[in-house]
Amino acid sequence: MPPTSTPLAERWPLRALTEVRDELLVAWDRPGYHDLRHLAEVLDRLDDLDRDGARFDRVPVALAAWFHDAVYDGRPGAEERSALLAEACLPDPPAAEVARLVRMTEHHQAFPDDLNAAALSDADLGILAAGRDRYEQYARDVRTEYAHVPDADFRAGRAAVLGDLLDGPSLFRTPQGRALWEEPARANVAAEIASLTG
Repeated sequence: MPPTSTPLAERWPLRALTEVRDELLVAWDRPGYHDLRHLAEVLDRLDDLDRDGARFDRVPVALAAWFHDAVYDGRPGAEERSALLAEACLPDPPAAEVARLVRMTEHHQAFPDDLNAAALSDADLGILAAGRDRYEQYARDVRTEYAHVPDADFRAGRAAVLGDLLDGPSLFRTPQGRALWEEPARANVAAEIASLTG
């Protein structure tokens, strides 16, 4: 589906805490892949999953999308810091569930019967199925975020991360995600690995 034209501020899933939303919009407004465009694309893909019948709790999963890369600097522990931010900014519920989902995005280890985690993981990884131009821009933006890492180390590390994704039976945890994105994602990831290691 084409991306929504609704402004990001209007996609905040709560009626309250608009000051938190506004702080998050500032936090996401940065160079690299983990930017406002990424947030919008994850929300778009949650809409795609919902439209195709995936079952998940919309509010905590959407909030987790808003928080999942709120702290991002290309250094270890960003997901944990983002989860702690969610715990500090949100009431409980849904703070505990949102923080749990944010922590899951570090390794994308979502069990298929964990419907909320499966939906967020699939929406986050859906970039892997992007068209050629968008995928190439994504790969360049990831490299920008790791500009502090020497090229040889980055290439080896990135290839290892992508290889781990391909090792499982599927990149995606929901039936809807597999139907929407599995085939193009595998092709994109394999091509990037080849370019990193060739």
